[in-house]
Amino acid sequence: MPVFVGNKLRQHRVIYHECYRTATVSESVPFHGFLSQLVQQPHSSGSTSYNQSFSMLKDTLRRAAWHVYQRLSPQAPIAETLPPMPRYDEICDFLRSLDMPDEGNRNYLNIHLDRFAVTLSLVPPPQRSGRVLELGAYMQMTPALQCVLGYTGVRGAYYGPIGRSDQKQSTVNGKVVFECNVDLFDAEKDRYPYDDSSFECVLACEIFEHLLHDPMHLLLECRRILDDHGTLILTTPNIASVTAVARVLEMSENPQLYSKYADPRGEYADTEFGHMREYMPHELTDALRAAGFEVQCLFTKNAPGYHSQEWVLEILRTLKYPTQLRGEQMYCVVQKVPGAQVVRYPGFLYEGC
Repeated sequence: MPVFVGNKLRQHRVIYHECYRTATVSESVPFHGFLSQLVQQPHSSGSTSYNQSFSMLKDTLRRAAWHVYQRLSPQAPIAETLPPMPRYDEICDFLRSLDMPDEGNRNYLNIHLDRFAVTLSLVPPPQRSGRVLELGAYMQMTPALQCVLGYTGVRGAYYGPIGRSDQKQSTVNGKVVFECNVDLFDAEKDRYPYDDSSFECVLACEIFEHLLHDPMHLLLECRRILDDHGTLILTTPNIASVTAVARVLEMSENPQLYSKYADPRGEYADTEFGHMREYMPHELTDALRAAGFEVQCLFTKNAPGYHSQEWVLEILRTLKYPTQLRGEQMYCVVQKVPGAQVVRYPGFLYEGC
């Protein structure tokens, strides 16, 4: 690299780091405007090397601008408050009434009944099209979307070869009470087989932690198929839970709530994936905001079978670390913001971005 090019780039780096330091200390939002002017103003091109180097620097600055924006943007802290759930008992009664194909499915329903009922309690009443999509539909929560919550156009989705759709039904005492199509596709690779603005609500429950390649693809496709101000409900384990902290301190288990691989000899080896990555609460909300959503509600609850780990909370209190959002299970409700700026590859999720 010619000396003058190196000197010029060093000047720009010094300017950028000084601005970032000043903005960080003073939390001065106008830094965003200055940074924008810096990367857009014309510069003399002394050589091809300079032009290429400065182009690379501009790309670096643009990426950095997003991180600075995230740091400086005034966002009210999310208070962990459970919303009212007036239909919780009604939902539980309906889910218990469903026929299950075998005892294993019945046991799974009983263990996770609270999570199912809480999730469904977060679904807003139908207001526009009456269309709702459940990603990863096991046909446990799906029937309640119509039979209890009143949605008239219920669709399910599951992992499989795109283009195929399976007809599913649910029964109570042998009588069919619900039917819907479950579409197959890859939630982090395929374009979902729905038109833009097709649904007023999408549920993505216990899916996000399983994504191996591109989690933002799921969020952005959900944004695309939601209508303006549509609702996305996302649930996923919390890697910052008291259980995770206890496991690290005790060196007893992997801090992820679930860290095992599917049995490669098993029936579902090709369709069931373990937890590829569990998220902290702020990571989840950062990803959702990057996808153009506004967080309406975020809270955690203890998962069944896990202890309260009060000793961990006492340590956190003593050391003045946060004690909120420490349950094993995260619940998040977000709303699509029309025209919002979208960041396709947030730096905290993707290498080199």
